Amino acid sequence: MFRSLASLVLLLACGSALATTGVAFVHGTGKQTDAYNDYWQPAMVNSVRQGLANQANYVVINCDFDQYMWTSAAAGCLATQLTSFITAKHIDDMVVITHSNGGNVMRWILSNPTYDSRYPAIIKATRWVNAIAPSSAGTPLADAVIAGNAFESALGWLLGYKSDAVRQQQTSWMAYYNANNLLGTRGRPALPKGFWDVVGTDVISSPFNSDSYCGGYTLNVGLEVTQAWLASCSDGFIECTSATAAGTLWFYDHNSLGGKYLSHNQSRRACFGLDVVLRNDL
Repeated sequence: MFRSLASLVLLLACGSALATTGVAFVHGTGKQTDAYNDYWQPAMVNSVRQGLANQANYVVINCDFDQYMWTSAAAGCLATQLTSFITAKHIDDMVVITHSNGGNVMRWILSNPTYDSRYPAIIKATRWVNAIAPSSAGTPLADAVIAGNAFESALGWLLGYKSDAVRQQQTSWMAYYNANNLLGTRGRPALPKGFWDVVGTDVISSPFNSDSYCGGYTLNVGLEVTQAWLASCSDGFIECTSATAAGTLWFYDHNSLGGKYLSHNQSRRACFGLDVVLRNDL
């Protein structure tokens, strides 16, 4: 209900029916060169952009998010590509869809408008951010990787090995950034634009359950394993408390997807109607 009211207020306040709406897809940890095919996959991107009046008004970001969020390779690259998109397509109503650590990079831009001369225009053009499974308070899995224990080898496929982005997502590090450099968490000033959390709460990996196969069965089995190191409410990578630490809860997976659960891998895929919910939001 709160989300619907926010949409109505925005429509009345800025006349977004006359705006040029666009959508940007921002990937998570990793150095992407073809996030359209390798990270989101065409089924997800092409389904979501059907909600646009002009389906060509979309961009899939490709940056090096193995770096700290504020660096030129991360937030700088994101700012470059968003600015080019806004300028080329004359976008003045941009919905940004982030996944995982991409939410931290976008939140850096929203939180630090004086850090880069391009940030204010990006913030102005942004309607809101739909943050899917954001690692807003980090993840204990990053702590395990940096600790260098035997668990590290099992997490390489998910996080990478001791990259700066993994260091950044240690829980104590994110607590520091949230207290000093980022907005939107409890006790901190609000973000200048909405940051709406989509939260995965469980991992299904039974070979006898068809839900296990969306997004890749092997990946979901891996996330079932990593979930053993996390709180019971998690998507196999991000605990629910982290995913809801910044901004405002939009929905928990099973509440809006007909009782289905989204693993961390499935929440960047066209699984269980997530793509339709995001499409309708545009």
